[in-house]
Order: sequence, then structure tokens, then C-alpha cells
Amino acid sequence: MQEIITHDRDIREPLFEFLEEQYGKVRIIEEKMMGQSRADVVMITENALFGLEIKSDADTYARLSRQVRDYSKFFDYNYVVVGTSHAAHIEEHVPDHFGIITVEYISADLDFYILRKPQKSPDLEMSFKIQILWRPELNKLLAENGLPVYRQKGKQFVRKVLADSIDPGLLNRQISAQLFERDYNTIGEQIESFREEQQKRRASKTGSPRTKKRRKKNDSISNKH
Repeated sequence: MQEIITHDRDIREPLFEFLEEQYGKVRIIEEKMMGQSRADVVMITENALFGLEIKSDADTYARLSRQVRDYSKFFDYNYVVVGTSHAAHIEEHVPDHFGIITVEYISADLDFYILRKPQKSPDLEMSFKIQILWRPELNKLLAENGLPVYRQKGKQFVRKVLADSIDPGLLNRQISAQLFERDYNTIGEQIESFREEQQKRRASKTGSPRTKKRRKKNDSISNKH
């Protein structure tokens, strides 16, 4: 009997069901950018983020070393999910803190097995992890913790304030809570509203277009002398 080859597109939905069975309350985000890589799956639990990289039988290890570095910085725990063609050698390609889930077809159904449980990533950096939150969610965390809103500051500044000001255990829970509450139907409107508010503030500071044009001309003249 010919062995059935696993493919990424076939693995995902059964994998999500398996993760729910293993971890209970979870939320799944797919295809999330992190540094120079794209996480196949991000699983949110009540106090941690899990990154999952899928390597089906049809995949190679071409980008895995770079992906491992990025996953390790962005997520508390990480798994690599592999087809049977990779199962025998995957431990040689990922660090010890990575968990390993194997997947294979048994009687035409996909079967998942935790070959190795993940350990807390030693390379995790809160300043990277918190990048998963959008600006309105960062603002909610500032308010929840009694911190200024910093409307005139960028996201990088706000992330650093949160990472430096809040106990890591509490911040982990708050990040997960924001992601569980994220409503993709309204978050876009919140981001657009925030951007419009920023533009109005900048416009009120710089004055009318005529004033800005005159100021630019004066600056140009002063630079000549």
C-alpha cells in the first residue's frame, strides 16, 4: 500500500482540533509575520503564546534555521509539526526547547502525536512578543495598568513602556486576554480612527498648508546663509 503524503493545507484544521483537545481554551491565528519569517500558526492560551511551524511531507528544511530563531524570540513556547518523512530526523534541526508533533495518515485519517513537549523559550523577548498587538490593544493595556496613553508616541515606544513597567506574568495574561477579545470586524475601524486622530493633531501643530509652505521656504532661505 502506497504511503499517503501529508500536505500543509490538509493538516491545519485537524491540527487545530487536536490542539483544542490538548490545551482546552485556545484561539488560533494563522500566517502571522514575525521578524523576517511568517509563523504558520499562533496558538493563544490564557497566559502564553505558542508558535507552530508546519513541515509536511511536501516541505523542506530550507528556511527552518531562520524560522527557529524568529519563533524563539517571539513566542513563549514553540512546536514544529512534521510529516512522517521528517519525523526520524527533525530533532537534529530544532533546539531542545522546541516541541515536536508528528502527523501521519492512519486509515485515511490524520493522526497526531506529541513526540516532545515544548519548554519555555530561553530566547523570548517581551519587546518582540508584544508586537503581536495592534495599537488600539496597546492603548487598552496602558489604560488597564494606569499608564499614560502616549498618543504622540509610536508603537515601539509604547511596547517598551509596557514591557518595562508591568510584571511579566501579568503582562503575559493581559496580552492573551487582548488576543482572545480581538474582533477582526471592528479592529480595523479602531486603527483607522486612531490614525485620523493622529493626523488631526499633526495638522493642528503645523498650521494651515499656506503656513507650512511659507515655513518651508523660510527654512530653505536660512539654510543658504
